[in-house]
Amino acid sequence: MRRHRTTALVSGVVLTATLALTGCGALDKALDCVRTAEAIAASVGRLRQAASDAGDPAKIRQSLDEIDKELATLKDKTDNADLSKAVDDLSEGVEQVRTSVGNGDTTPDLKPVTDAAAEIARICTP
Repeated sequence: MRRHRTTALVSGVVLTATLALTGCGALDKALDCVRTAEAIAASVGRLRQAASDAGDPAKIRQSLDEIDKELATLKDKTDNADLSKAVDDLSEGVEQVRTSVGNGDTTPDLKPVTDAAAEIARICTP
């Protein structure tokens, strides 16, 4: 009888530890998502500022590069289909702006970028 209680107790401890570690992994992933969403929001803010500051192409490109870097980090850390879609949409928006700036547009349409960034923020908000 004592042996069964010990086995049950050990099994319970192992199960609790496994659940706790799995929960921590999910929590870490959620926190990474929130941090990255905040970094993307900051980069998008800088992009808006660069576009409004007489459309400085160098600053716009720098902001786009920062967004790309954050997107790469986020894409590597997610297995969420909605988040992956929003990341792809933001990547596409960034490329559209990059192409516009490369073609000499000093007032590129930022709406696809801001919309996708807002979707990432919505998905990552706990």
